[in-house]
Amino acid sequence: MAKNKTLKVDVLTLFPEMIDAYCNASILGRAQKSKLLQVKAHDLRRWAIDKHGHVDDRPFGGGAGMVMRVEPFYKALKQLKVSGAKTRVILTSAKGKLFTQKDAQRLAKYDRLVFLCGRYEGVDERVATKLADEELSIGPYVMTGGELAALVVTDAVARLRPGVLGQKASLDEESWSDGVTKEYPQYTRPEVFGKWKVPAVLLSGDHKKIAEWRKKNQK
Repeated sequence: MAKNKTLKVDVLTLFPEMIDAYCNASILGRAQKSKLLQVKAHDLRRWAIDKHGHVDDRPFGGGAGMVMRVEPFYKALKQLKVSGAKTRVILTSAKGKLFTQKDAQRLAKYDRLVFLCGRYEGVDERVATKLADEELSIGPYVMTGGELAALVVTDAVARLRPGVLGQKASLDEESWSDGVTKEYPQYTRPEVFGKWKVPAVLLSGDHKKIAEWRKKNQK
């Protein structure tokens, strides 16, 4: 049996501890121990523009806040040897394309994903247009940095890789598996909790009726 290939994920961030804490736990943590996933968080200050660790500067044209410079991202990508058809460089950004399950399915086909996480007022536009392959957002709102977005995309993509979830069937009927439909309601024991009862059809043992009920109750 062929061995499942490792999905390599690199995250360029000012707060690598945020990435490590999440990716070393639960399903992603087990996937890393099984060599199905490899997540490396890199402190962007390693490639700072000076000995003081500066990675940002005032925006041209004026305005509030600081903007992250292009040089640290450029030097990091060059040193990490980021290239190749099976590698995708993603800038997490509030103005990027809205991330969907279809994007997760598309990105799951790559061997390596590299996330560029912004902070402060934003990132020099040359990072988006010259260094990144695409710019993704996880919703129409603004956060303090791109780390959570990188984690969201990593989680959604990693679970689609062969072997990461215990049962492949878990992916077949879940929400958004077809890009549109949400999953049907799920119940477990106890059958009755106070006045709340499990729908009788799910206790009937009639698989045809159960399938019909589930299809009817997909949203």
